[in-house]
Amino acid sequence: MSTSPVEQSVEVSAAVLKFLATPLHKSFVGGGWVEAEDNQTFDVVDPGSAEKIATVTSFKKADVDKAVGVADHAFQKSGWAKMQVAERAACLHRIADAVETRKADFAAVESLDCGKIYNQALGDVQNFIDTFRYFADLSQAVNYRQVIAVKNHEAWVSRKPWGPCGFIIPWNFPFLLAGWGLAPALAAGNTCVLKPAEDTPLSSLYLCRIIQELDLLPEGVLNVVTGLGETAGAAISQNPKFRRMSFTGSPEVGRMVAEAAGRNLIPVKCELGGKGAAVIFNDVDIQQTAEKLVQAITFHSGQVCCDATRWLIQSDIYDDFVGECVTRMKSVQVGYQMDSKAQMGPVVSSKQRTRVLSYLKKGVADGADLLLEGGEAHVPGKKGFYVKPALLAGSLNNVAAREEIFGPVAFLAPFSSEEDGVRLANDTEYGLGNSVWSKDLQRCARVAEAFVAGNGWINAHNVVVHGVPYGGVGKSGMGGGVVSPDTLNDYLRPISVVRPL
Repeated sequence: MSTSPVEQSVEVSAAVLKFLATPLHKSFVGGGWVEAEDNQTFDVVDPGSAEKIATVTSFKKADVDKAVGVADHAFQKSGWAKMQVAERAACLHRIADAVETRKADFAAVESLDCGKIYNQALGDVQNFIDTFRYFADLSQAVNYRQVIAVKNHEAWVSRKPWGPCGFIIPWNFPFLLAGWGLAPALAAGNTCVLKPAEDTPLSSLYLCRIIQELDLLPEGVLNVVTGLGETAGAAISQNPKFRRMSFTGSPEVGRMVAEAAGRNLIPVKCELGGKGAAVIFNDVDIQQTAEKLVQAITFHSGQVCCDATRWLIQSDIYDDFVGECVTRMKSVQVGYQMDSKAQMGPVVSSKQRTRVLSYLKKGVADGADLLLEGGEAHVPGKKGFYVKPALLAGSLNNVAAREEIFGPVAFLAPFSSEEDGVRLANDTEYGLGNSVWSKDLQRCARVAEAFVAGNGWINAHNVVVHGVPYGGVGKSGMGGGVVSPDTLNDYLRPISVVRPL
């Protein structure tokens, strides 16, 4: 496993350096910057260097409740909910344009904050831009008053915004997922309170600075509250003034959020973890397929919920495929995320590194074969949270094959027939995204449709396209998908109007 010997850092702009030098990053509430009532703060660390890069205010329940009250008042009084759809869409386009002009700055903030390779962070920023433009345009094509033909009655369905919406987003795709949540809710006329993960709050706060400069949204329409999950996150999920709730993260926390929202009868959308399978048939190009799967499992150091972490390989090419994967994974260059030569950066925290390494030990203790050792990686001059990619193999009842690791670790197993491959792929509590790999496209279609998952991809993995519903089943999620027309409808409240004739 190679590490980056000479760092060739991406240049960070003066604007980003000034932003990071802010003595205290406050929360954004009601169009202004607000500290916690008790003045509590927490530090944000660069995962690649393990050095502090920011100090952020730490909201508690009383602080969060005030922010939700501000969002509720803005929904009632600011005019955002009753604004012409085209006018709201224009606001979203202007936000997208403003982010686009600062694309490199947002990518630098994201890269430094969550340890993502800079070029990958650029892709996340572009996705945010595309998401805002997609929902701005889609909102103008929606039929907000749909007539229903029924005998002896005049009837129609009218669609209105719900009200204040709560969002809790994770640390692996903080800016991209902020866009996935905020764009449809705002386009529909709702107000928002977003709580970013405590590990990665900076890109959301940087967005608020840009929006404040634009002087575009009415005060209180968009609010970002920072704090710890057990305090600020819990307060978001428990607040009864929300009308919609969205959580992205682990199934364990998702259950708690859904339970808290359920007590208030608030509809909740949960996009949770995954243990995706790649079903690889014996007619594939071994080199090309191995390259794509290695790229997938090492993208953002494997911290991707919809990743393929179980590689099911038809028996007669199993040995050749394993050999190709081992060779390719050994050559992945681990390095600092702002190093232009690095191919894989750190995991997000010391806690996450410990989690990944512990699963390697648990997997071997449970009988897995260690095809590629993995372990802690050392990058010259950096004390960050680096791990090496790893490959395990054996029974799919192994703990490392059944539980989500959230690191650059894949578990390999052979299968015999098409039916066997589908059975093994579906033998999991998760159901987010699986893929099938074969030159036989009819077989690919059969297998993809047989997956018990929200997404079935063909000869590719992690394919999320604006306009195509993306969501999960089982422990991978509930309550609707994202980035599609269905998502916008989730943020529109239907009311049936009927008049007897």
